[in-house]
Amino acid sequence: MRGSVAIKIFLGFLSLYLIYLVVDAAEMKLLSTILGQFMGVGVIAAIILFQQEIRKFLLLIGKTTPFNNDIFFKTFPWKRGSDVDRLNITPVIDAAKSLGSSNTGALIVFSKSSELKFYAESGDNIDAVVSKRLLLSIFNKHSPLHDGAVIVSKNRIKAARCVLPVSESDSLSPAYGLRHRAALGLTEITDAIVLIVSEETGQISIARDGVINSNLSIQEIRTKLTEFLTEDEETLSIFSRREKNIDEVKEEIK
Repeated sequence: MRGSVAIKIFLGFLSLYLIYLVVDAAEMKLLSTILGQFMGVGVIAAIILFQQEIRKFLLLIGKTTPFNNDIFFKTFPWKRGSDVDRLNITPVIDAAKSLGSSNTGALIVFSKSSELKFYAESGDNIDAVVSKRLLLSIFNKHSPLHDGAVIVSKNRIKAARCVLPVSESDSLSPAYGLRHRAALGLTEITDAIVLIVSEETGQISIARDGVINSNLSIQEIRTKLTEFLTEDEETLSIFSRREKNIDEVKEEIK
């Protein structure tokens, strides 16, 4: 609720409840009955009014559970043999560099534990291998697909012209436009990482976990994307090493 209009709605609810207590104590029957009926359906009203905040809260809880990430399931023996297509970030870096030099706005989302199907369905399905020319064609100012975000899952562009949730944070700098707010809004409720190219300045930024890192160099972008894409592999290698050690201990016991 912090930093959003929800806190004002909450204060409004609290004010009505205090008025109800005062009216009830003063034995004002008519107002007490009216406000009492309103308080009787207060739970339902709260769910309706705070549905976005409740949804964000449940998504936040889901992000912190071990079952949220595919890593938990990849540790099982029947999942270890499955090959995961790695994303080659070089075409993305080259495209971002070209877009930035021409002050062409872009919004590229990299999914992680979820393919973001809900947001992908809001745009146009593409399902093509990531390439520099394809990204430049999508974000060309005369392209019908340039307005919105591109969602990348593994090594494929799933959809373009996708609509993302806009952040309601009051702490965001006025220098950031709607494109940055959309990137921040998605990373607040998912574990995705978003690359933003500013249409005004050509600067390249990266948003993750509700935080934006602005005016990054090409090397910094490559480093952050590489770290994001290799986190799963590092975790899987830790699980593998632990299981290998357990197997060695079992052999020694035998």
